Amino acid sequence: MKNVMTIDGYKAVINYDPEIEMFRGEFVGVNGGADFYARDLKGLKREGAISLKVFLEACAEDGVEPRKSFSGKFVLRVDPKTHEAVVLAAAAHGLSLNQWVAETLDEAAHT
Repeated sequence: MKNVMTIDGYKAVINYDPEIEMFRGEFVGVNGGADFYARDLKGLKREGAISLKVFLEACAEDGVEPRKSFSGKFVLRVDPKTHEAVVLAAAAHGLSLNQWVAETLDEAAHT
């Protein structure tokens, strides 16, 4: 997956901030905020590991589970024309709308 770095099993999204001419990493799927900055890949890995360590220590001190839990359900709002189009696409594949959307999201997230 593009722009994603894994540090000790935790995923961080990486973006470039041209205003400060640095890369910014932000851990996702965690109960709180944990970000880090660096000018290069080596620095990102180092700073990410430090940021994650501090975050995990704070979670342990506060008795907070570091990883968010996900129910597997979410609400998605789209315009009516898109809704109609995805129902048709699902039916054309012989799938329910939920099955089609789940498969499509899984493919998109893992490419």
